Amino acid sequence: MNTPHIGIAIVAPGGAPLDEAAVERGIARLRAQGCTVHNYYDPKRKFQRFGGTEAGRLAQLNAAAADPDVQVVMALRGSYGISRILPEIDFAAMAASGKLFVGYSDFTAFHMGLMAHTGRASFAGPMFCDDFTRDEPVDFTLRQLWDCLAGPEHRVNAAAAGNPRVDVRGKLWGGNLTMLVHLLGTPYMPEIDGGVLFVEDVNEHPYRVERMLLQLLHAGVIGRQKAVLLGDFSNYRLSAQDNGYDFDAMLDYVRARLPVPVLTGLEFGHVARRVTLPVGAQAHLVSDAAGFALTLAGYPTLPRG
Repeated sequence: MNTPHIGIAIVAPGGAPLDEAAVERGIARLRAQGCTVHNYYDPKRKFQRFGGTEAGRLAQLNAAAADPDVQVVMALRGSYGISRILPEIDFAAMAASGKLFVGYSDFTAFHMGLMAHTGRASFAGPMFCDDFTRDEPVDFTLRQLWDCLAGPEHRVNAAAAGNPRVDVRGKLWGGNLTMLVHLLGTPYMPEIDGGVLFVEDVNEHPYRVERMLLQLLHAGVIGRQKAVLLGDFSNYRLSAQDNGYDFDAMLDYVRARLPVPVLTGLEFGHVARRVTLPVGAQAHLVSDAAGFALTLAGYPTLPRG
């Protein structure tokens, strides 16, 4: 896997790395793939659990966006922190920079703010930690990133039993479910009609997932979409008091309550194997009982040549 002539900036707008020693290993890995790495994270300026003070983390974003040698800006880690600096982010400048912004989890807030304020697409995809720093990187995850950024189209296939038949087109948007609900009623939540909404989360019991989906429903968001794609929801713990209420029971309930098709099988979430999704792309979603195909186009890509 080679990615020649790509300048990639690493920024820490959210959490600091859990393993500082892994940062250099990840930088070396990116360089070995043909990237020129511009690291704006400074471990000496780490603040509490964050990748810097609010001003420092904002400065990282601004510097990466202004760097003429950078084409891709990648979040170092998710965790928490974007919410603290949302009001200070100059989304117009971010969009005008032409950079391709990549991340997921907490970075969902950046994706949504960028879309709400400018309409520009960005990328729900790998983050520097742990996708490039882990001992054994997942080739599928990294190849998904480079293939998607190269464009001009990106296709995601999923094998999943029990999905409804669907053939719809609309704007792809979404990300971490907790972050989406967190942004409801704020200037950073885009107003999307006729879209394809994708969601994922981690450490959330199925009843919490259900509750958040119902909140999006009651807020009028889901009823305006054409379909909902469920990614990975992992690392939760059921108990005896659930009395048979599990993820499948929750899924049956929300499928009966939500006024749009709900599909499962999207390989996206807090897992090592993960697709890359251009948030804001035009999507064509075709599904049957065996799985679905999601074709994405009309999003910014790396320059050719």
